[in-house]
Amino acid sequence: MKLTSSCFQDNGEIPGECAFAVPDPDTHIALSNNVNPDLEWSDLPAGTGSLVLICHDPDVPSVLDDLNQEGKVVQARVPRIDLYHWVLVDLDPELGRIEKGEFSDAIVPRGKPGPDARRGTRQGLNGYTQWFANDENMAGNYFGYDGPCPPWNDEVAHRYIFTLYAIDTPNCAVTGAFSAPDVLEAIRGHVLDTAVLTGRYTLNPDVRISEE
Repeated sequence: MKLTSSCFQDNGEIPGECAFAVPDPDTHIALSNNVNPDLEWSDLPAGTGSLVLICHDPDVPSVLDDLNQEGKVVQARVPRIDLYHWVLVDLDPELGRIEKGEFSDAIVPRGKPGPDARRGTRQGLNGYTQWFANDENMAGNYFGYDGPCPPWNDEVAHRYIFTLYAIDTPNCAVTGAFSAPDVLEAIRGHVLDTAVLTGRYTLNPDVRISEE
């Protein structure tokens, strides 16, 4: 299996238009276009019934004391945890690709609707649902794609890992407002093959992705 994008190369930099936020010289960050990248797949295994797409960031700091604080940095040695940015199931293998901006082309405060989505797919809740839970202006259920917004003072350039799963069933056995862990549990024993595409992103002007 292969998974590619015209927006970025494997281990390359994700463009700002595909992020939730971009660097700003005065305020550190500014909200961005939040456009989902295009994705194209090939060489699927025989017997593929449907595809599952999950994007996660494994580099989210587990300790938030210094997060986005003036005069401080989130040090690279801080233990890291996962945050999910996109959960998409029931994707028809015959489609061959997802278009740029097809599932997300803006930031939607309190989250985009779901789980039903384009082309007969369904989208799960991403990690912004928990991240904004205590923000009175942003709290809500965030379905589908919401792009990178790492801490602007993080020493680490975050990775965004897009994993495409070919499964042997026409639908993923999840219901209601599901999450990535729900999907991963549901497809256990049904995965025929996977393909991975990794992008990198930072809001810290002192971090150079090319040096990662």
